[in-house]
Amino acid sequence: MAGLRRALAFALALCLSACGQREPQVETLHFWAVGSEAEVLSQLLPEFERTHPRVHIEVQQLAWNAAHEKLLTAIAGDATPDLCQLGNTWIPELVALQSLEPLQARVAVSTRIVRDDYFPGAWQPNLLGGALYGVPWYVDTRLLFYRSDLLQQAGFPAPPVTWSEWLAQMQAIKRLVGDDRYAVLLPLNQFEPLQVLALQQPESMLRDGDRYGNFRSASFRRALSFYHQLFQQSLAPTLTETQVSNVWNEFGRGYFAFYVSGPWNIPEFKRRLPQSLQGSWMTAPMPGPDGPGVSSAGGSSLVIFNRSRHKDSAFAVIEFLSQPAVQQRFHELTGDLPPRRSSWEGGAIGSDPYTRAFREQLEHLRAFPQLPEWEQVMQAMRTMAERVARGEQDEADATASLDEEVDAMLAKRRWLLARKAAT
Repeated sequence: MAGLRRALAFALALCLSACGQREPQVETLHFWAVGSEAEVLSQLLPEFERTHPRVHIEVQQLAWNAAHEKLLTAIAGDATPDLCQLGNTWIPELVALQSLEPLQARVAVSTRIVRDDYFPGAWQPNLLGGALYGVPWYVDTRLLFYRSDLLQQAGFPAPPVTWSEWLAQMQAIKRLVGDDRYAVLLPLNQFEPLQVLALQQPESMLRDGDRYGNFRSASFRRALSFYHQLFQQSLAPTLTETQVSNVWNEFGRGYFAFYVSGPWNIPEFKRRLPQSLQGSWMTAPMPGPDGPGVSSAGGSSLVIFNRSRHKDSAFAVIEFLSQPAVQQRFHELTGDLPPRRSSWEGGAIGSDPYTRAFREQLEHLRAFPQLPEWEQVMQAMRTMAERVARGEQDEADATASLDEEVDAMLAKRRWLLARKAAT
């Protein structure tokens, strides 16, 4: 009986000891991502969770057309995720709302995020007021897609480097293809082509610390005049993209020979053009006013919200997704361009002839003015440019009106800056 009592006491002690040892708590991270990028995270993050068994990541997919409103609602309701994919043009707005965690101290000691390995134009949009608020996840830019066979038929063995060369090539192609086809497609519902031409100028599109519009400047007028003459000379059709039945088919049938677009169209042209035309198109960096031109520095970054209770783990996810091997895999799954130079060494991206021009262009990027109203400013510019292209308003009146419109948009910014300076 005594032996039985001792056995029962020992079993009870083991039970109590086991009950007192709790399993380490699993952290659940909430990660919001947008569009197709959210879809491919399910193929990348299991490796992170395997090496971080106490971290579980829940990914919520947002639609691009609803993401901005969703983020603002979450900020207002104190319901932000731990980390998020954020378009570069949205970063200033969320910084102004004091919702993002500064990351410079973490990046400074990180062994996986090497600042000098990033393209400067991809890194710059994440810096505001000397603080770093995001780490580039992928970089987006625009350059030329062109029909190399039509260019050769017009007498040019290589794509243009300067505006004057590009204009001469477009004029020659127009003579070659005739009245019912064109040299370039510049959809009037897109502001990006004119934005790139304007970014190539020495003067900014805004002045006085981004307090006022600067569209009457000689720099912007030069960009607008070049853009305008492409429509005046019937080198570009006065159409929106919705009026083109199928961009890829029209490119294939020679309706236009040049198209300013981004890396997402590489797989589209590979898939949609017939095999007989696969050797008849190529990509090239943007020509500039007097030599190789800069292009826009778009894309998305990874940010941490300052209300997150799991900032260390959230930053570990950013470090994981920033590794060159993971970025190469991400490119294979999405076609998005890696923001690190080392990520371009090897893998599919290193051997694809269509991405070579993008690799070159990424060394020549220029960031947008960093203010929340930028997208609104660009939409106003697009509307102005459409009126000019259609001959509804001359350049001088159009740029003067645009400055007035943009000045009104920036009135609150001027008030806030004046108030800050007075304190």
